[in-house]
Amino acid sequence: MKILIAEDDIDFGNILSQYVSINGFEVILTRNGKEAWTSFNQEKPDICVLDVMMPEMDGFSLAEKIRQKDPEIPFIFLTAKTLKEDIIKGLKLGADDYITKPFDPEVLILKLNNILKRVYSTINDEYTISATTLRFNTLELNCNGKKEKLTLKEAQLLRYLMAHMGNIMRRDDILNEVWGEDDYFLGRSMDVFISRLRKYLSPDNGIELRTIRGTGFVLEETKGE
Repeated sequence: MKILIAEDDIDFGNILSQYVSINGFEVILTRNGKEAWTSFNQEKPDICVLDVMMPEMDGFSLAEKIRQKDPEIPFIFLTAKTLKEDIIKGLKLGADDYITKPFDPEVLILKLNNILKRVYSTINDEYTISATTLRFNTLELNCNGKKEKLTLKEAQLLRYLMAHMGNIMRRDDILNEVWGEDDYFLGRSMDVFISRLRKYLSPDNGIELRTIRGTGFVLEETKGE
C-alpha cells in the first residue's frame, strides 16, 4: 500500500516515514500542504496521513481538495490540538481517524492497518433494500431513482446498517465497526452521518432509519404509503 504523509516537522516526518516503511508500506513524504497536493495527484496513494497545521495549505484545506478529487480515499489527521471543535471538523470532512501528538508511531501503524482492512477488504459490495441500492465499490446510492455520490464513511455506515437490516445496532458496536473505536467525539460525528443518511434515504418510503433512544439505530422496512 502506498501512503502519503504530509508533515512539516522534518525530524518527526522522517521518523514516521522510516517506521512506516519498515512495516512494509511505500511512503511519499511531503513537507507542506501544497507539496502534498502535488504528490497526491502524481502518486495516487491508497491512504493519506495529514498534519493539520502546515504551511502553504493546512490539513483541513488539503483534505477538502483530496475529497473533491477522490471521495473514496481514506485519511488520518495528525494534530497537536485537543480542541473538540478541531477534531469534530476533521471528522466531518470525512476523516477515518485522528491522532493527537505526541504519539507512538506504532499507534499509527495499527490505525493504518485497521482502516485499510475495513476499506479494501470488500470492494464489490452491492446492497438492495426496497427501492434503494448501494453500490459500495463506486460509492453510489440510488434511492427510488434519486442518485447520490456518498463519501467513503457514509457508504461504510450505510453498508453496515443495510447488512444488519431490521436489527437494532448499538452505538458502540457501530463506532467500533465503522470508525474502529468508540469515543465521545466519534459519537458526535456519527450522529452527523446518520442525519445525512436519513436525508439520502427519504425518497424511499419503504425504509426508515430510526433512532432507538439510549441504544442505537435500526434500518428497517416499512409498509410505505
